Amino acid sequence: MVTDPVPLRAVGPPFRAMDPWGFTTTALLACVLFLFFVSLWNQGFKRRKLPPGPTPLPFIGNILQLDFKNLTATFSQLAEKYGPIYTLYFGTQPVVVLHGYNVTKEALIDQGDVFMERGDVPIFDDFSKGKGVVFSHGERWKQIRRFSLMTLRNFGMGKRTIEERVQEEAQCLVEELRKTKGQPTDPTFILGCAPCNVICSILFRDRFKYNDAKFLHLMGLLNEIFQLLSKPWSQEKDNPHSEFDLENLKMTGVDLFAAGTETTSSTLRYGLLLILKHPEVQAKIQEEIDRVIGPNRVPSIKDRQDMPYVDAVVHEVQRFSNLSPLNVPHAVNQDIQFQQYVLPKGTTIYPLLFPVLRDSKEFANPEKFDPQHFLDQNGKFKKSDYFMPFSTGKRSCLGEGLARMELFLFFTTILQNFTLKPVGDPNEISMKTNHTGFTNIPPSYQLCFVPH
Repeated sequence: MVTDPVPLRAVGPPFRAMDPWGFTTTALLACVLFLFFVSLWNQGFKRRKLPPGPTPLPFIGNILQLDFKNLTATFSQLAEKYGPIYTLYFGTQPVVVLHGYNVTKEALIDQGDVFMERGDVPIFDDFSKGKGVVFSHGERWKQIRRFSLMTLRNFGMGKRTIEERVQEEAQCLVEELRKTKGQPTDPTFILGCAPCNVICSILFRDRFKYNDAKFLHLMGLLNEIFQLLSKPWSQEKDNPHSEFDLENLKMTGVDLFAAGTETTSSTLRYGLLLILKHPEVQAKIQEEIDRVIGPNRVPSIKDRQDMPYVDAVVHEVQRFSNLSPLNVPHAVNQDIQFQQYVLPKGTTIYPLLFPVLRDSKEFANPEKFDPQHFLDQNGKFKKSDYFMPFSTGKRSCLGEGLARMELFLFFTTILQNFTLKPVGDPNEISMKTNHTGFTNIPPSYQLCFVPH
């Protein structure tokens, strides 16, 4: 027998259309609460006695207002609007930016004892864990920096022995460049090997051939040097106040290799590229080398006093290349009245280097490569307080002396032995960097090393 089907009944409560007035009320309430929260945030932000700056958004701060492809331009635009001292928020964290020579000098030199703490940068903190000499804090940094300076001096820093190692490496560099036989060459690898080998000669008391497999995988050998460095301090584990543990020594070794290799290598690459673009500079350099040193004698650091033009070129390369435009962040280790503002203990400080190195009051053509920036009317070398590519104050680069020696001897030795020839029209050489942020990396290029 066929029966009519039983109608299906919906499971659960019956469907009701959304009340448009209820939705609107909820949305308005959410907006009111959001605006109220923003108002409280801004009032708290304005009550502080920090320097002025753009109003931050809740949670994300001023991140959306920064052009991370060109941070230097962003920081300069903000300085034009808010002055040489202003505050940014990275998330909820305030950061005070110092833009210009006067405020940077006041902070890092005049009040250097307060501004010598290291600022927090998550990308660096995740890597270093607060160890080593660059990113450590407080008493740990004092002990490790003192130890590093003492060790470098013991290994010859500032003495004739370290100069001999740089001279030896410069001659090895020349021999490697001869093997290119004047053909177009990318100098990145070779120029990276030379300063790295100087650090190796200091720490390992030996250098590596440029084609040595172990040298090419240097990072795999770092563990060995860390063990060597830790041996003199193996009683230190019983000293509760000591910072000389294996992890600190490991990171200090990494700091020395990274700072002692990449910065010098990048400056050399920038320098050769700038010389290619300005052949008149190369001609003046080689005239001074021929007159003071000649074709056969090995260049010495004492020659620098008789070679003002080469010295000026090296300084101008460092100024113009602007390798660390933002500097490494500092922090204040106590509450401090800084000009008319109050900086709480722990406030991160960015003492920017690029506005100092590109200051138009000190350098007549700051955006132009011009060795005359470091020469007086009589052609003598002229010092400048604005020259601070290694930063300044108590946190300045501890390898500054070695780097300056390397740059002078490497540049002089290369141009004593070779004439640099561009691949193509020198007028078309671009100085545009591959990356602009915490560091400026020179673009890739080729050149010919023609025997001089």
